[in-house]
Amino acid sequence: MHPYLFHIGSFGIGTYGLMMALAFFAALALAKRQGTLDGLSGEAVTDLAIAVLIAGVIGSKLLMIIVGLLTPVGGDGHMAFSDIFTIGMLRAGGAVHGGIIAAAIVFFWKMRPKSGLPLRKTGDALVPAVALGQAIGRIGCFMAGCCYGTSCDLPWGVAFTNPDAHELSGTPLFEHIHPVQLYHFGANLLICGILILARRKRKFEGQIFSLYFVLEGIGRVIVELWRGDLDRGAWLGQAWLTTGRLTAIGFIALGVAIWAFSRNRPPFISPKETPKEA
Repeated sequence: MHPYLFHIGSFGIGTYGLMMALAFFAALALAKRQGTLDGLSGEAVTDLAIAVLIAGVIGSKLLMIIVGLLTPVGGDGHMAFSDIFTIGMLRAGGAVHGGIIAAAIVFFWKMRPKSGLPLRKTGDALVPAVALGQAIGRIGCFMAGCCYGTSCDLPWGVAFTNPDAHELSGTPLFEHIHPVQLYHFGANLLICGILILARRKRKFEGQIFSLYFVLEGIGRVIVELWRGDLDRGAWLGQAWLTTGRLTAIGFIALGVAIWAFSRNRPPFISPKETPKEA
């Protein structure tokens, strides 16, 4: 495909970076819209979204590095520490679940009393935007050739031909493979739609928040069937226990925990809405 939009001298402007920027602004707009429907401050939601974005970028890189250092890479042994500072690693997008984990940590940390944002209601507002951002970001993956699939003899199999994709991500060239990035795109877009529709029939605050983690986990476990990039590590010596599946299982467990925690709790009432005693 087209990993680079254009070059300035020897420096390439990546398509993935552009799509990530578009993903952020689209997700921010949706988060503000969903927050407004719940009476949340647009300014507070924006500040939170920026903090979560920064954490997501850092978390994605960190998980990619941790996996590379701790698990065998593509059957060629562990990644060397010096590889962290190579151009390919610096330009790589990282492991998306690492970004979600880091973003979730920052989210829960920011939900302190002085933030003025209720945890469960804010989570409900943010997660459809997270799913939308993931979907748009996967288009960037497809253009860059990263997160590629296994061999595919079906009519929709795609063949990458750009040598930059192979150099940056190890993408196999001139071989029909599953467009797994588009599978991720479709799954995340479907999750976004489900969350928005489910909000209209929400029975308790935190329901949409928990539903996101369950759906994201299930979707990732399924799509991992067609992932062909072997440089993401296999844990406990089991080829099927990839980093994506391991974190997906954790997401499902987190979603169930949030559901159990939230379902019997009363809705948040702002101090401004608390009736004064006569």
